[in-house]
Amino acid sequence: MARADKATAVAELKSEFEGSQAAVLTEYRGLTVAQLKELRVSLGGNAKFAVAKNTLTKIAANEAGLTGLDGLLTGPTAIAFVNGDVVEAAKGLRDFAKANPLLVIKGGVLDGKTLDASEITKLADLESREVLLAKLAGALKAKQSAAAAMFAALPTQMAQLADALRAKRDEAGE
Repeated sequence: MARADKATAVAELKSEFEGSQAAVLTEYRGLTVAQLKELRVSLGGNAKFAVAKNTLTKIAANEAGLTGLDGLLTGPTAIAFVNGDVVEAAKGLRDFAKANPLLVIKGGVLDGKTLDASEITKLADLESREVLLAKLAGALKAKQSAAAAMFAALPTQMAQLADALRAKRDEAGE
């Protein structure tokens, strides 16, 4: 690879690191071109999956201000640059790795923090953003409903107390 090509590749990798929300490093040794294409399709719009040279990736990561990736850059490396939902991309990679054990998730980086393979798996085990937001909305609605019921119960209890006092007074007056 000529120096100009290497400089261009480093610049592209650096811009991908800086422009993505997360990056997941994988080892793809033994996967066929068709399997890699299937992986790219399964990631959809959430991530861009690219094969990269380790030395160029190290340079680009350092220029982007990411540290701690050097230990992950051994063997053939492919990187999933996540631009969409990080959890969905992690799930896609995890599920593909289960179906194709030759894909090994090495680790990655999320918001500048280095993650190991187990942390990527934990991330994949999270529910999707939409489900978490729905649960939050449900919890907020439940709290509002409980507050409304409490506020509605006070006048009802007051009316019942006044009715009981009136009934007792009527009994006493007889």
